Amino acid sequence: MRDAAVRLGYLAETVRLLYPGPGAPRAYTLLPHAAVPRRLAPRRWWHLGARVVVPVEGSIAAHLSEVFHQPVETVLHVRPALRANRKPILEAHSGGRRLAFVKIGDSARARALISAEAAALRRLAGLSLDTVAAPSVLHHGDWRGLSVLALSPLPVPARALRGRVPGPLLLDAIREIAGTGGARPAWHGDLAPWNLCRSPDGRLLVWDWERYEVGVPYGFDAVHHFFQRALRRMAPPIAARACVARAARVLAPLGVTPSAARQTALRYLIALAGRHAADGHAPLGPPESWLNPAVDHEELLT
Repeated sequence: MRDAAVRLGYLAETVRLLYPGPGAPRAYTLLPHAAVPRRLAPRRWWHLGARVVVPVEGSIAAHLSEVFHQPVETVLHVRPALRANRKPILEAHSGGRRLAFVKIGDSARARALISAEAAALRRLAGLSLDTVAAPSVLHHGDWRGLSVLALSPLPVPARALRGRVPGPLLLDAIREIAGTGGARPAWHGDLAPWNLCRSPDGRLLVWDWERYEVGVPYGFDAVHHFFQRALRRMAPPIAARACVARAARVLAPLGVTPSAARQTALRYLIALAGRHAADGHAPLGPPESWLNPAVDHEELLT
């Protein structure tokens, strides 16, 4: 099925969920257009995209207006449907400015991830971080049986996501995130290129903390970042083997010995396979196709 068709099908489900009506209709626009659907935004006179009419009264927009004590307009992200952690994502706007990014927990798995992210961000808010800038929790509650998490928008500069994060900054961030666990290293859980960028003040903006976890081998974030970048260039089995082969070089700047680095990479790959199994999703294919070739010839983990 074409990506646009998948997105539009999931959009229709999401609109029924978040704008259930009845209520006064409001015109929205599918942007940039139906063939490449990415956002559903309140319609403006200059919009050329497809016109979509949805009720606003009794909708998530009305609920967020109550939460923020001011009129709120919502921009709904039209997301791929075929993802394990899929959930509706909105932007809340008022008076021409973005108030928050809003995640909606519409399944048991999504609600668990949202609760985990809220807890992680509240933990980070109580710490003094010099390198990493994370969103803050503006609201975490329930609406019509759904979880609602509103997060402060990060000051992402224009075109920042196109550039690669400098290696020293990434390493400093990895060290700082690990240090948030105290004596037990922590990791972000998905420190992939699309979840971070450099801020104008030199810090690293990092979002999507729903996989944050304490008590993992030191260096998991560095290995994950390497693996996700590798997957853009090579098939999962090759990327997994490269992950193990390059572990010593990837983790050396963090002070991890070569033997420990190899064990860390192996444990990371096994943990990732376990995550996919728990999600009921196999984006890399069955583990025997990409995980087993990378670990079968290694020494038994102790």
